Amino acid sequence: MAELFKNIYNKTFFNRFTSSVKDVVSDFDTESFFKEIYDKEWENKELKQRMRHITYVFKNHLSNNFKTNVEIILKLIPVLEKNGFKPNNLEFIFFPDFIEIYGANNYETSVNAFEIITQFVSCEFAVRPFIINNQETMLKQMFDWSNHKHSMVRRLATEGCRPRLPWAMALPALKKNPEPIISILENLKDDVSESVRRSVANNLNDISKDNPETVIDLVKKWKGLTKETDSLTKHACRTLLKQGNSEIMKLFGFGAIDKIKITDFAIITPIVKIGGILEFSFNLINTCKTESKIRLEYGLYYQKANSSLSKKVFKISEKNYLEKSTTKINRKQSFKVITTRKFHIGEHQVSIIINGIELEKISFKLIE
Repeated sequence: MAELFKNIYNKTFFNRFTSSVKDVVSDFDTESFFKEIYDKEWENKELKQRMRHITYVFKNHLSNNFKTNVEIILKLIPVLEKNGFKPNNLEFIFFPDFIEIYGANNYETSVNAFEIITQFVSCEFAVRPFIINNQETMLKQMFDWSNHKHSMVRRLATEGCRPRLPWAMALPALKKNPEPIISILENLKDDVSESVRRSVANNLNDISKDNPETVIDLVKKWKGLTKETDSLTKHACRTLLKQGNSEIMKLFGFGAIDKIKITDFAIITPIVKIGGILEFSFNLINTCKTESKIRLEYGLYYQKANSSLSKKVFKISEKNYLEKSTTKINRKQSFKVITTRKFHIGEHQVSIIINGIELEKISFKLIE
């Protein structure tokens, strides 16, 4: 069985961490720290709960002065790197969490800390309450960060203001009106760092879920500028493409499908057990006299607890299909039990989607 992710916080980590802390705070009480960390609830805590618990315990072993504590954290980072901890270690997300919890009333100290800490561990989650509480000032700061020499600070400028950043609090004002962050994205669209450009794409993908026209307008401006911006805009439009947005389909060269046919669509496994595999096949026929650029997908309609169906789209291929060609397509979809989806027995459906247009659906049953 794979090691639980929350167990990145283990005694080996804490021994190495506290040893580094003592290089900065000579009277740090390691014994007391361990005792508080491993309380009676520790084993039941999940990853984020453990992270927050560490934040509280670490604070209990520092002073009551926020600025002094921030200075300790900033001095500690180079010591940790010297002692073998590499940047972007997820374990240290309690550093930005510390700033988020205790720095709300110390804006300048907190912002300066974010700029340094994010070069060691990303602060994308921790900056969000600061945006909510002081959007105009914080977004001005993030625009300044978009010109920073360090790529992780530039990435924070775009990742931190994503309207719908996964596993983080949403930014309702930016979901409603993303215009205040467009200048940041414009500034970073040609960034030398692929990580930063991907963050821009992810931000745009977030925006597309609430304000598709904003993203479509930017794609029209950016598409064709460079190979990198073409890759960025394509990734940014992944939700719009899955939704079959007709304007986006045309922008990326996916045209009419009147010359494309589907035949012999069949489900090979009409009854699927939970833990098993759905298998289906069909023929894709291009009757055109020229090659056709086709985005080929299938929609899976999952049974929900209330017996309604919820659609999820999966891509099969995106390529040119030869003129006057017939291509046999066979696809398998796992129903292995996973933590991110609960399966419900009963009727499900699968459909074929070509260039965003959904064709026929066939039903199958999921059983225990």
